[in-house]
Amino acid sequence: MKQIFSGLIVLGLARAMQAAEPPAHYAADATNVVRLDAAVVNQFVVQMRSNNPALLAADARLRAASDATNAVRTWDDPEFAFGGAIFSPRGMDPAQQGNLVYGLEQKLPLFGKAAAARRVAQSEAATEASRAELEFQTRRRDLARTLFRAAYAERILDIGWQDLAWLDTMVVTMEERYRAGSATQIDVLRMQNERSKRVEQLRTDTLHRDHELLSFNRLLARDLHAPLPKFDLPETARSVPYSPRLLDLAVRHEPKLRVMHREIEMAEATVAATRKSRLPDVSGFIDGRQYTGDGGFREGTFGVKLSLPWFNAGKYRSDLARDRAKFEAAEQDAADYQLGVREDVHHLTVNIDAARREALLYRDQILPRTRQALESAHANWLAGRGMAFDVMEARRMLLDAQMQYARAVSEQYQWMEELVLRCGLGDFEALEMLSNEPVKPVNP
Repeated sequence: MKQIFSGLIVLGLARAMQAAEPPAHYAADATNVVRLDAAVVNQFVVQMRSNNPALLAADARLRAASDATNAVRTWDDPEFAFGGAIFSPRGMDPAQQGNLVYGLEQKLPLFGKAAAARRVAQSEAATEASRAELEFQTRRRDLARTLFRAAYAERILDIGWQDLAWLDTMVVTMEERYRAGSATQIDVLRMQNERSKRVEQLRTDTLHRDHELLSFNRLLARDLHAPLPKFDLPETARSVPYSPRLLDLAVRHEPKLRVMHREIEMAEATVAATRKSRLPDVSGFIDGRQYTGDGGFREGTFGVKLSLPWFNAGKYRSDLARDRAKFEAAEQDAADYQLGVREDVHHLTVNIDAARREALLYRDQILPRTRQALESAHANWLAGRGMAFDVMEARRMLLDAQMQYARAVSEQYQWMEELVLRCGLGDFEALEMLSNEPVKPVNP
């Protein structure tokens, strides 16, 4: 009887493997597995930088700001005037005064106004460069996090297909045991229901995986349904301790904070330019007259024109007060954001450490125990010494442990990518290098 029952199990396993075969496109993807690491991420980042429309737009704005710097004029365009004079019959003689009038006027670059305007344009270009870098670093973070989410979705699918194969075996075995009288109809129905739920969950998980890949293709500006390899999660990363080194990197290189520092410089340059605008505009001019009858020159004048800004002194003071207030606001915003960056660095290191410890807990303790529990419950059930409910409960515990381990690893790398953005680093391997440095206590 024991030999017959073992044969039935082998037959059921063969049928289950055939029934639980993944779809053709999934099996094809499985032949091209890419383990995620910094080099893989950077390869896709290079493609994104050359193709992503948002990054191309940021580069275009940067070029426009650079061109605006070169467009600041030291000498304004001269003004040429041309006209004629009409004399009364009882007035001056046109032949003596000249009835053709022409002149030239040139604004003089005095008091450093042009230099102040150039500094404003240069600070705007520097700000735009920082914004372009912020856009790139943000998109790079999004790309990397999408990759790790896609790898997590792939791992969940793998777990699901393995579970479906196991459930197919259990359904066949349970049906054979029911025919042999050693299992109840409720046990068979429960197992069949579990298999049906797994099939539907696999469809949902496949759609989630496909959406992550679609999001990844969007960041690369490719066709949304372009084929991609199967991404696999890496091993658990090293811990990233909270240290003065991390804080220093974040304060000096956090992309958005650098944009805010450039905005402070631009506001300061604007204040200086506004202060210069209160000074008068000075222009030099020359005028000439000649007579159209014989073409002879009759008269020439020259001189200097001066604007009188003192009549609008209150308005200029308001302009200056406005720009000073904007400068102060930019400084306070940067100070507040810097405090937030310091807080975020601490929070991210806490999240990274928590995810790492959770992953190690599941990998080194919970997963081995649950596998052993499932094997023991399954063996006892086959030998008639256990209940099917115990087998299903052990299977649920194993599935939960496998998914929680994959989630913890994916979240650890996603938090690391966020910290990479905050510290202005190139990739998460730089964070792992920092973990080898001696850690000094951080003053509260």
